[in-house]
Amino acid sequence: MAMGVCTADPAAAEALPNTGAAEPVFTRRHVALLGTPLLAVGVALTAANLRPAVTSLSSVLGDVRTALGASNAWMSVVTAVPTLCFGLAAFAAPWLGRRLGMARAVALSLVLVTAGLLVRVADGIAGLLVGTFVACAGIAVSNVLIPVVVKDSFGRRVGLVTGVYTAALAAGGTLGAALTPPLETASGNWRISVGGWSLLAVLALVMWLVGARHGAPTQVADGTPAAARRSLLRVPLAWVMTVFFGLQSLLAYVVMGWLPQLLQDSGVDRTTAGLLLAVTMVLGVPVSLVVPLLATRRPGQSWLVLLLGALTVAGLVGLTVAPTWLPALWIVLLGIGMGMFPLALTMISLRTRNSADTAQLSAMTQSIGYLIGAVGPLLFGIVHDVTGGWTTSLVGLLALVVVLVGLGVVAGRPRQI
Repeated sequence: MAMGVCTADPAAAEALPNTGAAEPVFTRRHVALLGTPLLAVGVALTAANLRPAVTSLSSVLGDVRTALGASNAWMSVVTAVPTLCFGLAAFAAPWLGRRLGMARAVALSLVLVTAGLLVRVADGIAGLLVGTFVACAGIAVSNVLIPVVVKDSFGRRVGLVTGVYTAALAAGGTLGAALTPPLETASGNWRISVGGWSLLAVLALVMWLVGARHGAPTQVADGTPAAARRSLLRVPLAWVMTVFFGLQSLLAYVVMGWLPQLLQDSGVDRTTAGLLLAVTMVLGVPVSLVVPLLATRRPGQSWLVLLLGALTVAGLVGLTVAPTWLPALWIVLLGIGMGMFPLALTMISLRTRNSADTAQLSAMTQSIGYLIGAVGPLLFGIVHDVTGGWTTSLVGLLALVVVLVGLGVVAGRPRQI
């Protein structure tokens, strides 16, 4: 007789021979993490480290370029590394999760983040580039695996924990952008202000090591086959989810990258334009807490996609037609509309049946999706340069939002891959 039912999904585990027994045993590292309050804190602190590596550097980029004597071309490469790394390194995350187990894989990602943040302030432009790549590779692994941990360990509280996770992610990005410049002023050194974020990564690593505990290894009934691993590349819904994630990422990167310049060109002063961008980032915290909870209250999420899409369209139309008339209103509408990001992460868990599919879908949506998102700011700027204005770029973005909403409506239907 079996000693128990394995709490880990068989597809995410490795069945090892059990000498002298008729049943396969799952190693401890492949059993789901125990969904304790300590693990929830570890998830939140890990999430808080997934954006400061990017926003802290971008907030003092001019000073860094001057201090290093770097060219614009070099700094363009550095700023392009995070998104590309999010996309490319995400492919390795499911393999690491299977090979090491979730506890070790996420811990490794935090070690990479810590090391990368230190390396990039230790030397010149080469160190900056290498360190950014290492840190963002670690971020990419956690980007993919944390949704799997949430689904496996907090099954009945996916909405709540996803909300905490995405809110912490938004808060971390906001703090990285807001605190790094004053820290540089206080310390008189950009290396201290940028490298200091490694302390947050160390704190997250310590809490993760304390809170991430796998359940006891158990046995499954003899002859119970592990769920066949399948490629989601042939599943239409997986592609719908991927392009949906990619387009919401594209929208977010365009807003973060071009919003201040767009507002300034329309007649808004520089200080106000920067403040309005900060508003969109700050809004990400409460929106990230609310949207996942709303998403899990009903079997389908299409209604929520339509609501967020309508707010986004209204904000973009306002910026296109009357950018200087109540610009704060347009920005608030856009900030709430970008709740598509926590919604997309929540739907990754809701649209999958088991942790193996969750890991695959998370990797697929984020690897390909972030690469799609990286193209957005480039094309938005090119169209502006060609046309000499922002109207055509905004109209094109509006068209993509319509496609985004359409895909979201399809992805939001109550079914699973």
